[in-house]
Amino acid sequence: MSDPVLTEERDGVLVITINRPEARNAINGDVARGIAAALDRLDDEGDLRVGVLTGGGGVFSSGMDLKGFLSGDVPIVEGRGLGGLTEKPPRKPLVAAVEGYALAGGFELVLACDLVVAAEGSRFGVPEVKRALVAGAGAALHLPQRIPQAIALEMLLTGEPIGSARAAELGLVNRVVPDGSAVDAAVELAHAIAANGPLAVAVTKQIARSASDWTLAEGWQKQAELMGPVFVSEDAQEGARAFAEKRAPVWKGR
Repeated sequence: MSDPVLTEERDGVLVITINRPEARNAINGDVARGIAAALDRLDDEGDLRVGVLTGGGGVFSSGMDLKGFLSGDVPIVEGRGLGGLTEKPPRKPLVAAVEGYALAGGFELVLACDLVVAAEGSRFGVPEVKRALVAGAGAALHLPQRIPQAIALEMLLTGEPIGSARAAELGLVNRVVPDGSAVDAAVELAHAIAANGPLAVAVTKQIARSASDWTLAEGWQKQAELMGPVFVSEDAQEGARAFAEKRAPVWKGR
């Protein structure tokens, strides 16, 4: 039996692949635990800077495994949500590389990622209402904050998908690339992030992700608290020194 989640290192980038192509990469308990373990590895290993999440076999994910759901196989990791991701994304940046369909819980995994690279033929949707279910792993909560509310409600209430070009117009997708090249393009984007100071990248993500939960006064205070250790880090000194010496910086993550 093949592993439900595969990982591959690409020069500081951890590519995480949902590996159930025979089930259109439907998310079951094994997939959820596999993704959670891979994200723990991403955050724990200093030489890994950015993650890329994708699906094998030309499909990102068709969502929760409904057959497994009926048999009691819940694809949720406690405290981390659907797929071990939706309620607790990793501290380091995560890029979704989407080929084919990203539907229901698969789309909610995409929403939990920080950046999205999509193949031209990819499709995004939340068809839960068609099965008398609610998109409760993040789409109903977050989609109206990411795109105009009326468009979000149309997607949520009709269950009809949109293509990659429309998703890019709405700001859900960063880059649209030819079919079959999403992973390579996502890794290229991830390498551009990984070239930067890892402490600064992690804290910048934390601030950007948390800002909507803070009042303006809280935001300035919390930002200062988070930024303080970065500005006195060895990496900050190295960044300034490398600039002055006109050379590439060598980050230590401290």
